[in-house]
Amino acid sequence: MNPLRILCLAHPDLVPPDNMEELSEKEAYVWKTEYDVMKTLRGNGHEVRMLGVQTELSPIRDAVENWQPDIVFNLLEEFHGETLYAQNVVGLLELLRVPYTGCNPRGLMLARGKDLSKKLLKYHRVPVPAFAVFPIGMKVRRPGRLKYPLIVKSLWEDASLGIAQASIVDSDEKLAERVAFIHKRLNTPAIAEEFIDGREIYVGCLGNDRIQVLPVWELSFSNLADGAHAIATEKVKHDPIYQEKRGILQGPAENLPTNVVTKIRTLAKRICHTLELDGYCRIDFRLSKDNVPYFIEANPNPEIASSQEYAQAALHAGVTYSDLLNRIVAFGLKRAGVEV
Repeated sequence: MNPLRILCLAHPDLVPPDNMEELSEKEAYVWKTEYDVMKTLRGNGHEVRMLGVQTELSPIRDAVENWQPDIVFNLLEEFHGETLYAQNVVGLLELLRVPYTGCNPRGLMLARGKDLSKKLLKYHRVPVPAFAVFPIGMKVRRPGRLKYPLIVKSLWEDASLGIAQASIVDSDEKLAERVAFIHKRLNTPAIAEEFIDGREIYVGCLGNDRIQVLPVWELSFSNLADGAHAIATEKVKHDPIYQEKRGILQGPAENLPTNVVTKIRTLAKRICHTLELDGYCRIDFRLSKDNVPYFIEANPNPEIASSQEYAQAALHAGVTYSDLLNRIVAFGLKRAGVEV
């Protein structure tokens, strides 16, 4: 790939220093994705400029008009502190007619609403746990079809925000308590879905119209506390000390029958096309004890630090981290009709 001028968008607090060698592992962990992307793209020969944005759109417009990047590498997960507003930033990039990496605004909208994505996918014969949505300000009434145990989450926040062992409930009283917790802490509606007791499976997908499915990946737990469930809680996702203490590992899913792997890969492609996901994404499943892969959520523009599951799955498929980022850039350019 020829050298490009790349503008990277990130939250202002996540714009990394140029050098993190003197930082502790805990300090560096905060910027792991942004730093890896910035450093690797520069190592690939590109000219990279980081831009922190969160409450104003004008810096994006000014940077595009004045610096004229070849492409924007989009690492924004929210705007004005709202996850759902991230799709509007991408919409602005489309209006400015500048190529960008990652998912388009339609895919972001369909994937972010967990209820909408589940309704669409159930229609397309993808196994989905039964669920119900509990809006803020409404009394919590569990539909009779919804059987315990349930897991309670934010309707649209990602990165496991608000998810803990207490998210799994087995009574109407605990359900009401956890829904109230989501409403108060995250200020979003809550979704409760039937908890699938099984394995935590991730599938990375790469591409626009033609989707490459990366190796089936698994989040495993070797030292859980007694009575704890093997779920990706907020601490599991973001606390490296807790990860080490509880033996939380990610790697290729082992001992899966060939037909189950084929089923998971086929469903991942169907999900991408149904939800109009492009660029790169990760599909999360719970694999039940009878090997049924249940769709949990789609993650457009997932975590792509070099040490995280998406990049590691790509590496397992023979795609180095530098090549992965160049491919992500190339898909953004191709979507805009730019020859690569």
